[in-house]
Amino acid sequence: MRKNNNLWGYLFLTPQLLGLVAFALIPLGFAFVLSFTNWDGFGAKTFIGLENFIGQFKNPVFWKALWNTVLYTILYVPFGIALSLLLALALNKIKGKEFYRIFFFMPVITSSVSVGVIWMWILNGDFGILNQFLANFGIAGPQWLTDTSWVMISIAILSIWWQVGYNMVIFLAGLQGVSNSYYEAAEIDGASRFQKFRHITLPLISPTTFFVTIMSIIGSFQVFDQAFVMTGGGPAKASYTLVFHIYESAFMNFRMGESSAAAMILFVIILIFTLIQFSVSKRWVHYEG
Repeated sequence: MRKNNNLWGYLFLTPQLLGLVAFALIPLGFAFVLSFTNWDGFGAKTFIGLENFIGQFKNPVFWKALWNTVLYTILYVPFGIALSLLLALALNKIKGKEFYRIFFFMPVITSSVSVGVIWMWILNGDFGILNQFLANFGIAGPQWLTDTSWVMISIAILSIWWQVGYNMVIFLAGLQGVSNSYYEAAEIDGASRFQKFRHITLPLISPTTFFVTIMSIIGSFQVFDQAFVMTGGGPAKASYTLVFHIYESAFMNFRMGESSAAAMILFVIILIFTLIQFSVSKRWVHYEG
């Protein structure tokens, strides 16, 4: 019976494993090989060693893309997680939370192009809805998508709105897994709402927070759609991200080797951040025994 169960387990895992190999591991290995070559996507590949990596580190455009990506991560991750948690706390105890959960999750399943086009209209500096709303209070809104100081903030705002429902649903699942007995015991001891949140809720949902944090950081380093649709990397490359740089190198400049090298560097950066988070998580992530 145990052998049959294992067989069925492997059988159900097979489609996912085949997809992982075909669409993740093989492309990753191919990109790794390409990163050591000079190739335009059509002719013969020429092995050039580490020249592509050295070229990336000497390229000011690469560093500009890296800085923009880091700035986006700083703006998107903490504010997105905080807003998702606040919404989950607000919806956790109210009636009709299923409706609100669907309402907040709807943007997540909307295509990136549609979201980008809608927000281009909202953030238009001349006749956008947001600036018209601010004008009612005597506030002159900025040129959200054409001002180098505001463009990454604008993209971060869009991304927070777009993905807040996904993280909110995950936090809701974590909150619903917290037993009421902890809160009842705390109330007997006279704990305030903030004390219950600080000493019960936050520690018990720390595994959920850890998961959301990792996925948010990984996603933030892979930001591309928003910048591609809304700004094309401009103005003056102020919204030019690492993935945009990889795309432009490969499919606009036909430098597949340089693009693969940039992709490998991005892979290493994400891997380092993930390993650091796993290492640090032992200090603040608490699992119930």
